[in-house]
Amino acid sequence: MTQELKKIESSIWENVIEFFNYNIYTFTDNANNITSVIKVKNLLGVIAILILTTYLLRWIRKLVTRSMPNDDKAKFTTVFSFARWIVYIIVLLIVLSSLGINVTAVFAASAALLIGVGLALQTLFQDIISGIFILVDQTVHVGDIIEIEGKVGRVEEIKLRTTRATTVDNKVLIIPNHLYLENSLYNWTQNGTSTRESVSVGVAYGSDVRLVEKLLIEAANSHAQVIDKKATVVRFLDFGDSSLNFKVVFTLNDSFNARIPESDIRFEIDRLFRENNISIPFPQRDIHIIQKPN
Repeated sequence: MTQELKKIESSIWENVIEFFNYNIYTFTDNANNITSVIKVKNLLGVIAILILTTYLLRWIRKLVTRSMPNDDKAKFTTVFSFARWIVYIIVLLIVLSSLGINVTAVFAASAALLIGVGLALQTLFQDIISGIFILVDQTVHVGDIIEIEGKVGRVEEIKLRTTRATTVDNKVLIIPNHLYLENSLYNWTQNGTSTRESVSVGVAYGSDVRLVEKLLIEAANSHAQVIDKKATVVRFLDFGDSSLNFKVVFTLNDSFNARIPESDIRFEIDRLFRENNISIPFPQRDIHIIQKPN
């Protein structure tokens, strides 16, 4: 009975050893005549080290962010999540090399695949790098109102690859982060929430320009959302083809919804102009007909 148990134990150990030594995959570098073999025991060793690396990175993240403010902690965590994958790749290469696997042969065998993947992920890498720049430089924050490629939105979330913003029409705007490197970005609220807005209008030639100035200031300052009434000014822009062109400039505390008070001010301008006989002209052309004698 004892001999049979020993035979069974020996058979089990042989099977276990055979399992650990089982070849999963073989890389062959024909140019250098090098063959690298990945066995089960190699794979299990790599998994164990990656798990250990994961716990170590978590401990480092908690240690570094322990005394950070909540805003900085969230930004650091986002950047750290990207850096973690770089650490995983480096650890993986080191482990494979220490286990006797020729990493050069692995890359040589996968060179075409890596080039194809690199080209396909080029834009993704640009987005991620841009996202890191945004988080580190703090050029854009959640809640900022930004304009890029003629689109305006309030930033709701900044991720490594994309920035999510909401337009004034409550539509979600997904902005790939690489666009920040390729286009001019306007941050409406970086210097504060108040912005200078304007409404332009033309009046007929012969109008009392000082009265026009007075009425435009009155129309703008009558709106409840216009702040700093003393800062409201009127600019005489130009002598147009059919009109004298003016612009009234005022201050709003909510530039994101500026088109609503701008519309209200236009209604008020039209009402005041009608009451004071100030006309808003339309384009006119004088046609002179010269009749040639027979």
